[in-house]
Amino acid sequence: MSVYKHVYRAYTGKVTPDYARVLVLTRYAFAEAWASKISIVLFVAGLIPLLVTLFGIYLANNPMARMLIGGKGPDVLSIDAAFFLHALIAQSWVALILTSWIAPRLITFDLADNALPILLSHPISRFGYVFGKYIAMFGILSVITWIPMLLLFAYQGYSAAERWTGGHLQIAVGLFVGSLIWIAFLSIVGLAFSAWVKWRVVASGIIFAVVLVPAGIGAIVTGVLGTKWGFLLNIPFMMATLWQRLLGVPGDVVPGVYLSTLTIFFMLTLISAGCIAMLNARIRAREVVRG
Repeated sequence: MSVYKHVYRAYTGKVTPDYARVLVLTRYAFAEAWASKISIVLFVAGLIPLLVTLFGIYLANNPMARMLIGGKGPDVLSIDAAFFLHALIAQSWVALILTSWIAPRLITFDLADNALPILLSHPISRFGYVFGKYIAMFGILSVITWIPMLLLFAYQGYSAAERWTGGHLQIAVGLFVGSLIWIAFLSIVGLAFSAWVKWRVVASGIIFAVVLVPAGIGAIVTGVLGTKWGFLLNIPFMMATLWQRLLGVPGDVVPGVYLSTLTIFFMLTLISAGCIAMLNARIRAREVVRG
């Protein structure tokens, strides 16, 4: 049949709800993230610290195992807030590594292929596009942070000879809230800086640099000016301090250096707001080329 003889009519079928359209992007973002074998290798390697922590909990609660390795008493390994703090810090570095590799795959490929105009021509907003990618990034990091950490907490409560869980609920709350803050921060930082770099490898390096380079600058400022405010540029220090307080671990991360919780939240919020502004400026349905 000739083209001009076709009768075209508007689509009258079922329309996907607005809130569900974002999840389409999330589904494809998950598929893109795990399409790389390197993503799988990094994820499996990120489980090693969790296995070490699991073995530590088993060892602390099993007298026979302690005897086999030469442990003399039940206090050879204390399962307390400090123990879980070290485990959380280890998984947080794993989350940073995963973010530096996966986040660029979610946005950089769309930019390099000039796919944003096509994607945003569909019934989805710029916010929906970013939010769909954000959900995927947040979900991937959840699997390596707060979910296994809470499972380890539950295993410790099950393995302990005496009632343990009820007296240490602050640890569970701290693990959950601290992990959520970190992965929410990493997700927005990873997407924001990936949106401004079309080369995936460069974007991965920049994400690492955003977390580590300001820490070095802050150390220089602290050493030269003799002030503690240089630590406001040190994201690992601020997060370690926040985690320590959430879990109830006594002492300071750096002796003699105290930053209030409100100040830490203000800095994290300020950085996140800057990342949102970067995404707002970059994620457009058109690209202007000046020549």
